[in-house]
Amino acid sequence: MLRAQLLPCLLILLLLSQAAVAAEPELGPGELSQLSLEQLMDVEVISASRSGKRRFEVADAIYVLTSEDIRRSGVTNIPDALRLVPGVQVARVDANKWAVGIRGFASRLARSVLVMIDRRSVYTPLFAGTYWEVQDLMLEDIDRIEVIRGPAGTLWGANAFNGVINIVTKSAAETQGGLVTAGGGNEELGFGAMRYGGQLGENTYYRAYTKYFERDGGFNPRGEPQFDDWRMARGGFRIDSTLENDDTLTFQGDGYAGRAGSRGSVIRFSEPFVTARNENTDLGGGNLLGRWRRYYSPTHDVMLQLYYDNTYRRELNFREQRHTGDLDFQHRFALPWSQQFVWGLGYRVTSDSTRLFSAIDFVPKGRTDHLLSSFLQDEIAIVEDHLWLTLGSKFEHNEYSGFEVQPSARILWMPHPDHSLWASFSRAVRSPARIESDVRFTSGPSQGVFPRIVGNPGFDAEKTLAYQAGYRVAPLPWIFVDTTVFYQHYDDLLSLEAGMPFPEQEPAPPHLVFPLNIKNGLHGDLHGVEVAADFELTEWWRLNLTYAYLQIELQRDPGGLDLFQEREERSAPHHTATAFSRINLPWQVACDAIFRYVDVLPTQATDSYVNLDARLAKTFAGRLEVSVVGQNLIEEQHQEFGTTFTEVERSGYVQARYFW
Repeated sequence: MLRAQLLPCLLILLLLSQAAVAAEPELGPGELSQLSLEQLMDVEVISASRSGKRRFEVADAIYVLTSEDIRRSGVTNIPDALRLVPGVQVARVDANKWAVGIRGFASRLARSVLVMIDRRSVYTPLFAGTYWEVQDLMLEDIDRIEVIRGPAGTLWGANAFNGVINIVTKSAAETQGGLVTAGGGNEELGFGAMRYGGQLGENTYYRAYTKYFERDGGFNPRGEPQFDDWRMARGGFRIDSTLENDDTLTFQGDGYAGRAGSRGSVIRFSEPFVTARNENTDLGGGNLLGRWRRYYSPTHDVMLQLYYDNTYRRELNFREQRHTGDLDFQHRFALPWSQQFVWGLGYRVTSDSTRLFSAIDFVPKGRTDHLLSSFLQDEIAIVEDHLWLTLGSKFEHNEYSGFEVQPSARILWMPHPDHSLWASFSRAVRSPARIESDVRFTSGPSQGVFPRIVGNPGFDAEKTLAYQAGYRVAPLPWIFVDTTVFYQHYDDLLSLEAGMPFPEQEPAPPHLVFPLNIKNGLHGDLHGVEVAADFELTEWWRLNLTYAYLQIELQRDPGGLDLFQEREERSAPHHTATAFSRINLPWQVACDAIFRYVDVLPTQATDSYVNLDARLAKTFAGRLEVSVVGQNLIEEQHQEFGTTFTEVERSGYVQARYFW
């Protein structure tokens, strides 16, 4: 069956021996162009400096997924696109949930990673992490995804603990005209989107979009009915304007509503103690963002951004309504002796209202938290065009652990325009979330005793000291290699400490509770290496190779009673590798393939696996693209995350996109 699915690509590849010229498919101005390796090295990123800077000149472990990478990978969601990034661990929990982590600590909500969309944080302060199932952007609107591996708290704050994922969308000026896309398959049952962009004036552009999809549930190895189907509708707009005095204004917003199937348990203190139920999670929300920037010169600008975000979730055991407002100010200017200085202020207020069911509770039910922050960073050119030193720090005050400081020092040396070496030291913290401070969660009984996770209002911030070094080189015009080595030490990591069982009278009937107290009882280290290599083998063949090695070792603090020490250190693969081949064939045909290896996850009881995705696309008249995509082709189904009731299935879909 596998050979039958791959046969179209293999036949197309045979045509290479007969073809003298390869034509690159193009769809719409600026929509699907392919970057050369030189352009890839010159891509400007903002995540590492809060201002545009060439990737080659960044003293940080940064990787950029371009819009072309996303399109030609054939993915239909952002988490699956992140599998292409070295050092990022992605596992599908079920058909609508993912565990995503950077350098380990991957979990359902990835508490150690800050995720932003156009500088708007989508990190939830209730459960500490990101609900990936609601970050459903129109993929054609994404310009790039910048991923920082390692702490980035100096610029982005307390939850950029192990890294930052910054999703940057295209400006409205880059998405003029119309786009319609539609498709479907055996897992992606049906999806479609429509976007149109135009002008409101000489220097004002807009776009508006709407999209919808429906996805089938995953494979259940127990033969039970599927429960994790998924459907979502979304729409939004963006307006970009340039004023006469070089001010730029951006105003954008999104709204969504949908349902995601899930499985949960209702806990009672009398028989039957545990009742498993399948129920849809209702999802809804929206956001508005405004950004003003004034450019005084190439080295001097001011930026002010405000956003409001509203989210709603109703799951089997809880309901949450959240409102968030955020203000971000930034000022960048030059100082004497070739210094580039940037500083800023931030304020965020978030308010939630929860309603809990069964045996989960938050005390208090609702809460409003305030976050005050400031940062500064100075980049000093020690030797013009060759050697730079960057010093900076973040200062924050949160409602849980109080005042936090996150300094960093980075050095970059470029002995030649095609060689850059860098090293960095940084301190970062992950501030507590409500789940660590306020939760009371009781699970089903074991031998008549009910385990209960108990929040700790005194829970302190998790802390890390990170040491990194990297080397980027383009030894030949058709090769680009980016290598990073790293070591991080952690203190005050979250632990679940066994307490003394105690009797409880309410709710009736009387029962015995075994407390698991949330504390800062673990410390440890991680180290590893990450390599990304890009090869432009011919004018028509691009190959990307990535490899990551990771080792995590955690220990209990003296006197610690943590019962789950190994859950983190053995929940990340030691080895991961990908090979991403993109071939432009004659007659505007593209053939793409991704081979992936993921090592065993002992704690998750998940075996290592290899995987293959393939995509075959044909462009007609420069405006219509039709593609056939096969995903997870090697195995009929496989497991990626241990605490799940479903497995990932082999799948395929057909998609058509039309530009005008």
